[in-house]
Amino acid sequence: MIRIGFIGCGNMGAAIASALSTKKDYEVSIYESVAQKQEAFLEKHPTVKGQDSLESLFSASDILVITVKPQVLGNLYPVLGKLGSVTKKWISIAAGVPLSVLCKKLGTDQVVRFMPNIAAKVNGAVTAIAVHPQADKQLEQEALTIAQSFGTAFFLEEDLFPAFIGISGSAIAFVFQFIHALAMGGCKEGIPYPKSIEMITDTMQGAIKLQQETKKNVVDLETFVCSAAGTTIEGVQALYENGFDVAVMKAVVASTERARELENIALSIVASEKIR
Repeated sequence: MIRIGFIGCGNMGAAIASALSTKKDYEVSIYESVAQKQEAFLEKHPTVKGQDSLESLFSASDILVITVKPQVLGNLYPVLGKLGSVTKKWISIAAGVPLSVLCKKLGTDQVVRFMPNIAAKVNGAVTAIAVHPQADKQLEQEALTIAQSFGTAFFLEEDLFPAFIGISGSAIAFVFQFIHALAMGGCKEGIPYPKSIEMITDTMQGAIKLQQETKKNVVDLETFVCSAAGTTIEGVQALYENGFDVAVMKAVVASTERARELENIALSIVASEKIR
């Protein structure tokens, strides 16, 4: 039985804790400073243990998951240190806070970073995992198993996390925007918006299944659908002429650059503390 404790109960933390609470191999505890949020979560998840302090959460946990916002961490590190952060294993989903900062502040190399996306709410997340080089293999395997409990997971070099945010963490919003745009097109041509959404999401699931099962290049699949002088090539041409590919690539780059900015801010704060 792995005892896992969650510091914070925001959207992502709650989604992960909820997924683990259904697994027999985990004893899940949470501590949320906003009592109403913790109570609301516990009402829906009776197998999860609510803790009344960080100290009690520490006592009840072997692995601790940091789910609070990055801007809160600065004040939290000293508290965690006094409670014995050096003796624990850690998983952090705090965006933009690199392993080097986490390890320095927590006083241990037994640290893993997760970068999930919001589909964790329905056990459909895609999560990137970066493990500190000095972390033990047991933690690495435990982290993978935990991440796979709420979706799929990939080990990834930490310096590629910003790019992963661009193609997954943030990109899930781009997918929703694409679905909306298609539905608005359907609505303009006479299909009611709700029915358009239903048809489009089923179409996307079919497209994904086709690629995953055939393993074909997506360009080959696209051109296969495009009959000569047919309807599809007309639509594809319209996408090209209106800069669809370039716009999507720019969106990925913009999200990636912002993720790098956030990591640089975290590193600069640590550097300034060294100077003082």
